[in-house]
Amino acid sequence: ITTNFTQGAAQLTGRSTDMMVQGDGFFVVQSGDAQLFTRAGSFSLDADGRLVTPDGAIVQGWAAANGVINSNAAPIDVQLPIGTLLPPVETTTVNLGGNLPASGSSGPFSQAITAYDAQGNEHRLTMTFTKTGANAWSVAAGEGAATLGTAAVTFNPDGSLAGPASATFTSSTGTPVTMDLTKLTQYGGANTATILGQNGAAMGTLQAFSLGSDGTLVGVFSNGLKQPLAQLALASFNNPGGLEKVGNTSFRSTVNSGTTQLGTPGTGGRGLLAGGVTEMSNVDLAAEFTNLIISQRGFQANSRVITASDEVLQDLVNMKR
Repeated sequence: ITTNFTQGAAQLTGRSTDMMVQGDGFFVVQSGDAQLFTRAGSFSLDADGRLVTPDGAIVQGWAAANGVINSNAAPIDVQLPIGTLLPPVETTTVNLGGNLPASGSSGPFSQAITAYDAQGNEHRLTMTFTKTGANAWSVAAGEGAATLGTAAVTFNPDGSLAGPASATFTSSTGTPVTMDLTKLTQYGGANTATILGQNGAAMGTLQAFSLGSDGTLVGVFSNGLKQPLAQLALASFNNPGGLEKVGNTSFRSTVNSGTTQLGTPGTGGRGLLAGGVTEMSNVDLAAEFTNLIISQRGFQANSRVITASDEVLQDLVNMKR
């Protein structure tokens, strides 16, 4: 599932997030000082970005630090860092690929891409491919009118890359940038050489989050990057039937249920999570309605017995008179 934040943090209150445990295990929630457990995965975000149940209990899990989650620590409130900024990533690699024609036009062919410096500022890089021999090409990296570096690329007679696999040029900010050339070929046909991508990104703000089957909440940022934010905890018990009901689909551990065993979904016999669905009630409505009718008829029969007994006693009183 994916929940969007595009309307702003102030409008996130009450945003529903449904999930279901596929297999054994219970969600862990904190209600006041009590740690409770539930199978009902209908949660929402409160004003502070915490994942809560309909009655206000806070879902428990582990928060991520720079995208790393330590599930060995004690679980805490699952709170999404609304308004968090993801720092920019400087471009250090540019991936090139496609086919350079073995015959016909010798170029130059140019492709442009947006790269980023350490502060997230955009720079327009241009890669220019020019044929210099039967099986040789020149790949020049430039920004504006300035040439930042040139690589001499050769191909084998069968069109595969002979070398080099990569080349390095220096960006306008002084950072070495590696060109990955391994996906270039030289076959007969049209030119398809292009820039496949680069590893930099501008500063990003949290816009949405998605839930993985292992309970990981992954943030989706405005710069296209993704980063783990938190992971939900699941509890398992040796005897789930020994849990004590406390209302609102929640349970409390007891001596009969055994020790609470906390862990991540999909480990230790715990089930995986499915997003966008909730677990149905295990109550059989048809059976319950049947039992209700039986109880009603039983009550009516008992009422008639009492009425008949009263009439008999009334007749006896009348006979005595």
